[in-house]
Amino acid sequence: MTDPGDGRRVTRDGIHIDRDIADAVAIEEELDSNVVGPYVFPDPRRRRTPASIYAVLAVLVAIVIDPVVAVLPAVLAAWHLLAAWPLEIQPEGALGSAAAAVPFSVGHASAAVTFHGVRARPRWSVVLYSAAEPPDKRALVVVDAVTGETVGEPYIEDLAPA
Repeated sequence: MTDPGDGRRVTRDGIHIDRDIADAVAIEEELDSNVVGPYVFPDPRRRRTPASIYAVLAVLVAIVIDPVVAVLPAVLAAWHLLAAWPLEIQPEGALGSAAAAVPFSVGHASAAVTFHGVRARPRWSVVLYSAAEPPDKRALVVVDAVTGETVGEPYIEDLAPA
């Protein structure tokens, strides 16, 4: 472990900042390594709020200014409403679906949400490493975050020994 002298500790687990320093510089909760507990990815259905704001704006613009000008906020309201997919599958479920899609036993894994298409359908991109030490295979599996189904074929590659 190294200590750069400003309250940070650097270990194999990452960079850790002491609680008092994190509070003093107002580190956002998403970046604060001191926050412990389960993390739930924000649901894309929260896009319904801007959709309702744009819809109200479209009505007001149509009444006060011109109905033709109200087309833009109406289109934005419709897009936000159509892009408000429910995030039914959380990272743990995506990891399980991805592990079932590969032909090797899984060791380390990581999931990141991505959005696909004009309506921004959520998908989990899951990277899996084999359970061998060191890992001899890795895979990228895309899992639909609404249905939990695997999208396409997993990409699997062999890793060269270190």
